Amino acid sequence: MKPRISVLTLAVSDLENALSFYRDGLGLPTEGIVGREFEHGAVAFFDLSDGLKLAIWAQDDLVHDTGLPKTPICTTAVSIGHNVLRREDVDAIMRKAMSAGAKLVKAPQDTFYGGYAGYFTDPDGHLWEIVWNPAMLPAD
Repeated sequence: MKPRISVLTLAVSDLENALSFYRDGLGLPTEGIVGREFEHGAVAFFDLSDGLKLAIWAQDDLVHDTGLPKTPICTTAVSIGHNVLRREDVDAIMRKAMSAGAKLVKAPQDTFYGGYAGYFTDPDGHLWEIVWNPAMLPAD
């Protein structure tokens, strides 16, 4: 398999609320909800880096599409890491996330590898790490 992962999809309990959190709260670029004309098709895509997209899709629609049983979202099953260019960006993004309705999991602090990071969960419990890692700085 060639590494061509292009979309990460998060199941959400309320699509409109999640759209507001990611678009209005965190400022991620999106065209908004598309696919409303299809039963179980409403989804929103956010542009990330290098062509990667973040999708939010109602959990009930993902359950319908996959045929899997609906289960509670497990906060510790996956962590999404957002690496920043400057140490102070961690604090700024964490404040922005908290203002948008995120729940603080771990306040930003020095890490064992010489970086600086903190954790929050989005309104559905998806875990995000905001991290400044001097050994893995983003290109921009």
